[in-house]
Amino acid sequence: MKKIIALVLSAALMISAVSVLSGCSEEKGVAKTGEVLYVYNWGEYISNGDDGSMDVNAEFEKETGIEVKYLNFSSNEEMYAKMKSGGMTVDVIIPSDYMIAQLIHENMLEKLDYSNIPNAGNIDEKFRKPAFDPTGEYSVAYTWGCTAIFYDSRYVDEADVDENTWDLLWNEKYSGKILMFNNQRDAFGVAEAKLGYSLNSENQEELEACYEELVKQCPLVQGYYGDQIFDKMESGEALIAPYYNGDMKMLMDGNEYIKGYIPKGANTFIDSMCIPTCCQNKSAAEKYIDFMCREDVALANAEYIGYASPISAVKEELDEDATNEFFYPSDEKLASECEVFNRLSDETNTYLSTKWEDLMKEFTEKTR
Repeated sequence: MKKIIALVLSAALMISAVSVLSGCSEEKGVAKTGEVLYVYNWGEYISNGDDGSMDVNAEFEKETGIEVKYLNFSSNEEMYAKMKSGGMTVDVIIPSDYMIAQLIHENMLEKLDYSNIPNAGNIDEKFRKPAFDPTGEYSVAYTWGCTAIFYDSRYVDEADVDENTWDLLWNEKYSGKILMFNNQRDAFGVAEAKLGYSLNSENQEELEACYEELVKQCPLVQGYYGDQIFDKMESGEALIAPYYNGDMKMLMDGNEYIKGYIPKGANTFIDSMCIPTCCQNKSAAEKYIDFMCREDVALANAEYIGYASPISAVKEELDEDATNEFFYPSDEKLASECEVFNRLSDETNTYLSTKWEDLMKEFTEKTR
């Protein structure tokens, strides 16, 4: 019996060794080039190999020999401030539409050489020359979506949920359990939508009214957050939060009772890949953008992060529950109920920055 067991174990070890060696051969890829590519993206916004998903950056390294250094930001404003200060060098950035328009305005982006990005042809036509980049020379669409409100259905009364409005974020019943965006554009956008104003208002009276609305909300708010909302909503520490519709999948992975809806006046956005003028390796950056536009890579990202893809062929491969009206709002809804952020004037941005600082002071005072 022992002899039989020994033979079985020996055979198993040999098979395991062969598998490992075979795996090493498969994983080896091309030789390292010594090049390093710095990518600056939102947190939780790429397929990273968890749960059997594709590790997108590792796959790019394997196929090209170029090492990827991957950095995260939590808001467009954080990314802009770091880029503007000149304190960092990155090769690829993935900001949102209005911020891309600002970066183009300030000559902070390189023009793309599409002969090096043939897979950009996979992108649907309607995403190729958007209003924020009308010539399509500076950006390639990565994902798109809308702002939404999420809530924990175990504790939030359905009678309090009106899917057409933003009122839930001001409901005193849930004081201390409400989260809010951690950046001025999204936060003021929520107030603008609640009051029925354009998300691109530059009318100072309207913006002042939005500020006052946010001040009223202050005592109800637990905190102003970015990706920290995942832990807080999943644990039940917070019950209500505005965020981006594509995050529903990740939120529900941690808390199956999370529900969400897209209220009237929501912001619809496109996040796109760009090359900043501080780039040190434009050739590698364009290789990376081309790789990200490949259908299998775009599918891996869409499946993992949950955001809508600008590639129709990817949508067709997704499960039905990942392509419903919440994740892929209809063109009719987008046109009649949602609005894109445009680039605001420097004067309005300065005004909003000042009011945002004032709001943070108000919050600090009211939560002492």
